[in-house]
Amino acid sequence: MVAIKNAEAERFIAKPPAQTFLYLVFGTDPGLISERAHKIAANAVDDPKDSFQLLRLSGDDIAADPLRLADEANAVPMFGNRKAILIQAQGKSLVPAIEPLLQAPPEDCVIVIEAGGLKRDSPLRKLCEGTKLAAAIECYPDSARDIAQLIDAECDEAGLTIAPDAKSLLASLLGQDRLTTRAELDKLMLFAHGDGRIELSHVETIVADASSLALDDAIDGAFLGRFAAVEETAARAFSEGADANLLLGTALRHALMLHRTRLAMEAGLGSGGGFGGGGRRSGASEEQARDWSSTRLAKAVTIIADAIGKIRREPKLAEIAAVRALWSVALMARSKGNGIPSPRKRGEG
Repeated sequence: MVAIKNAEAERFIAKPPAQTFLYLVFGTDPGLISERAHKIAANAVDDPKDSFQLLRLSGDDIAADPLRLADEANAVPMFGNRKAILIQAQGKSLVPAIEPLLQAPPEDCVIVIEAGGLKRDSPLRKLCEGTKLAAAIECYPDSARDIAQLIDAECDEAGLTIAPDAKSLLASLLGQDRLTTRAELDKLMLFAHGDGRIELSHVETIVADASSLALDDAIDGAFLGRFAAVEETAARAFSEGADANLLLGTALRHALMLHRTRLAMEAGLGSGGGFGGGGRRSGASEEQARDWSSTRLAKAVTIIADAIGKIRREPKLAEIAAVRALWSVALMARSKGNGIPSPRKRGEG
C-alpha cells in the first residue's frame, strides 16, 4: 500500500520509487494538487513544454473510452523521449481505464491524476493505495510550519531576508490555497527586490492591503447586517484572487475578537483596548461589539466555523458556502429583538 501523507509528499515526489508510474494527487487544496501534479509530470519528462512528451487529457473523455488511456500510455513519442500523461479527474470513474495498465504497466510513461477530496473508500483511491505501482498523495492546506518553510525558501531564492514581524504577519495571511500563496509570495518578492530585506511595510502594502480590504468590507457588512455589502465585496474579493478559506478564516478571527470584547463589556470592563489603533476598521469593530450580545456572537462563531469545515470537505462549493455563512451572520445582525443587554457598570450587581 502506497499512501503518501501530506507532510511526506514533497520528499516522496523528489525521489519516488522506480516502479511507480501512476500518481493520484488528491485532497482539499486545489492549488497544492495542481502544483504537485505538475511537478511530478515535469520531473518525468525531458521537456514539459513539449506537447508530445506531456499530454493533458480530460478524465471524462478517458472514462468514456477506457482503452484510450492504454493506447496513449504505450504510444512512443515522436522523438523517443519519456512521456507523461496528466489527467483532470471529473465526475466519471477512471477505474476501468486504470486497471489494465496495472496489469501491464507502460514503459517510459508516467500517469498523473488530479482529483478533489476523495474518501478512503473511493474506488480510485483504494485502487491506487493497493499497489506498489501507484502512489496516492494527499494535498491538504499548508500547516503553519509549511507556510514558514515556503516563505524561507522563496526569500532564499530571491536573495532576501525577512523581518520577524513581517514574517509573522505574512504567515497569518497565507496558507489556504497553495497557488494563491505562491502568487502572493511572487508579488512580495518582486516588490521587495533590491531592498535586501522584507519589512512589515512591504507585507502590509502588497499582501495585507491587496487581500484584506475587500474581505474587511464583506465581514463588516455581515456583522452590521448589510447584505449588499456581503455579496458585492465578497464577489470583488474572489475576482481579485481571494480565497474562500481566507475570507472565512478572517471572519472567524474577527468574530472571536468581538466575542471576547463583548464579554469584557458585559462584565463592565469596557472594550479592553481590543480594537487596535483606531481608524475605519476599529470604528466598525466598536460599533459591532456594541450592537451584538455575547450569546449571538458565540452563535456567529459556530456558523462560520461550521462553514469552514464544510468547504474543506466540499471545496467546489467554497465560495457559495462562504457567502451563505456571512448572509446568516447578516440576518442575525438585522433581526429585531436581539435582546442585547447593556454593559454593566463596574460595581453593579
